[in-house]
Amino acid sequence: MTRIEELVGNRWHGAHVQGRACAELEEGFTVAPWPEVVGRSFTTHWDELATTCATPNPFFEQWFLEPSLRQFDPKAEVNLATLVVDGELVGLMPIRRDGNYHGTALPHLANWLHANAFCGEPLVVQRHSRRFWDGMLGWCDRHGRTSLFLHLANLPCDGTAYRTLHEIGRESGRSVKVVQRIERAALRAGLSPQEHLASALVKKRRKELQRKHRRLAESGAFRFSRQRGDDDLVAWIDEFLDLERAGWKGAQGSALASHSTTEALFRDSLAGAAARGRLERLAFHLDDRPVAMLCSFVAPPLCFGFKTAYDENLAKLSPGMLLQVENLAVLEREDIELSDSCATPDHPMIGQIWPDRRRIAMLSVGIGGRIRRSVGAALSAIELRRMETRA
Repeated sequence: MTRIEELVGNRWHGAHVQGRACAELEEGFTVAPWPEVVGRSFTTHWDELATTCATPNPFFEQWFLEPSLRQFDPKAEVNLATLVVDGELVGLMPIRRDGNYHGTALPHLANWLHANAFCGEPLVVQRHSRRFWDGMLGWCDRHGRTSLFLHLANLPCDGTAYRTLHEIGRESGRSVKVVQRIERAALRAGLSPQEHLASALVKKRRKELQRKHRRLAESGAFRFSRQRGDDDLVAWIDEFLDLERAGWKGAQGSALASHSTTEALFRDSLAGAAARGRLERLAFHLDDRPVAMLCSFVAPPLCFGFKTAYDENLAKLSPGMLLQVENLAVLEREDIELSDSCATPDHPMIGQIWPDRRRIAMLSVGIGGRIRRSVGAALSAIELRRMETRA
């Protein structure tokens, strides 16, 4: 059995877990510890939801979220909130209780993310979005305990969750506050790769990149590869981890291979994405050694940049940026309308050739009775003023 088959067959589907998902799905809105939910039969429903949800989010799909939970939540403190209608899974979001809010001891409920998960949008079928959030907020009202509010991180402002929550706020009077908003570099469909590059970079800069590309090509046996399946995936992953670890991230201990948990997540998520046709890999090789590598998650009509690495010894030739130029070919895909870089807002390179922006918000939503909602709204207002001051 190959490593890919081992991963797909054993590690993701959770066959050893005996939970309610191994039988029929429980009708209605429920919240339960994730080990009680995941299982082989549940995975089928989860995969179907990933292709029918209103706003795609690969970071909450089974092949990414379940390995994340296994690596980063061994005590099963995270719950899965699910909505099932007529036997069909139509909504899913990981949620947990948290006592720390940006360094302040404020108990609250939150969607669960980690440092390598870049989108907090729940997977919800469009026509059931209001029912999902009514169920989610009702559960928070009843089971919030000491939690003062529900915090939702990394919600795209063009997503269904953002719109639905603001509709609920307007109609019910429930406090829904944007406490922080950022903009990430993005690509929107419309222009060809050549047209896009011409509009993003002045002629002098484009010629400079062409010169660097020629110098790389003249330095040895130079080749570019683009792969969308699982061919040579394990070897590709090994090369990526070694390349990233050889640079500044390895020196600082923040490379994926610096920790067994992040390395395992990287290996498992890429294999899971490849098995479902959700992975695209790009690479430059010079004399059979990688000098720049990039992997993205494809969830039509969206694409998400996940990880990139380059040989820092060749930094003067900009192999990473040259690979991003090759990545502009995503604009030629008829099934992709927007590509989200998932990069930090101040990324020094990606913003140069990805001039579009995707707005991402952090929301705080009032929960509980009147007094608790008032306290939560006041705290959200304070947090908003703090964020504005920092900006």
